[in-house]
Amino acid sequence: MTMTIMSGLGVILSVSVLGRILLSAGDKKTKEKMNRKSFGAEALCQTTGDQEIQADAAGTMRSSAGTLAVLADGIGKANTGKVCAQIAVDTLFDAYLPYRVLHNPEYFFKTSFYEANSRIQKTIGERKGGACLAAVFINGRTFHYGLAGDIRVALMRNQELIPISKGQTLDVLAQNAFREGLLTRSEAIWTMEEKRVWNYLGLDGFHEIEIAQQPICLKPGDLILLLTKGIYEVLSWADIEDILLKDFTLKEKADTIVMETERRKGMEKENGSVLLLKAEVLYETN
Repeated sequence: MTMTIMSGLGVILSVSVLGRILLSAGDKKTKEKMNRKSFGAEALCQTTGDQEIQADAAGTMRSSAGTLAVLADGIGKANTGKVCAQIAVDTLFDAYLPYRVLHNPEYFFKTSFYEANSRIQKTIGERKGGACLAAVFINGRTFHYGLAGDIRVALMRNQELIPISKGQTLDVLAQNAFREGLLTRSEAIWTMEEKRVWNYLGLDGFHEIEIAQQPICLKPGDLILLLTKGIYEVLSWADIEDILLKDFTLKEKADTIVMETERRKGMEKENGSVLLLKAEVLYETN
């Protein structure tokens, strides 16, 4: 009789434990689905262009704070550019890792970009090199970005591709100086033909980075793009917009953008990278 009771209790306990395991697994899957829904998905595709080395580096990191997406374009001969780009990406992820909530993304960008600049200078020493860097942070409600150099940040919304970043190139600097009355119209027009970057990580006298003046409120269906020169110097915004409007998966869209740049002839092509980030919007709780 005792053995029967113990056997019955064993079955009940086994069922109970199994039930808790299944419930726990179900909760885990539900949380994973919620995380994917909250912070979207990403797709990366790259091309070496006409260069010998692919010196772009990219990645995304998710946490309870939100999603950080980073794209770096290395500058320098041999593998120096690649090393600098990877240092830039790794530095931002190192800085972001402890955060569970990020209240001031702009301050985070400023401090982490300066840290990346310092690490690159210490690593490459007397060698000439550096990296342009763009970072995007989304938290299910707003979209923030920081930029050093000439990587492009854009937003696809309501079937329209909207450039967001200006870039830290001499032509943009000339436009700003003209608006502030520091350059004459003729001086500004002459300088606007010059597309060289005037600020990047690893530069002696590293300058302030470009950041969003105001956080951009996210809307359902928003798609954020980060592009390096090998993409935006080959394809027009209209070209990219047409591809994004196709009924493709996110990865297929990124792949098609790169394939289209590789198909174009008649110009020397830089390393190219496109990072697409789908920003799902969190529902407001009462």
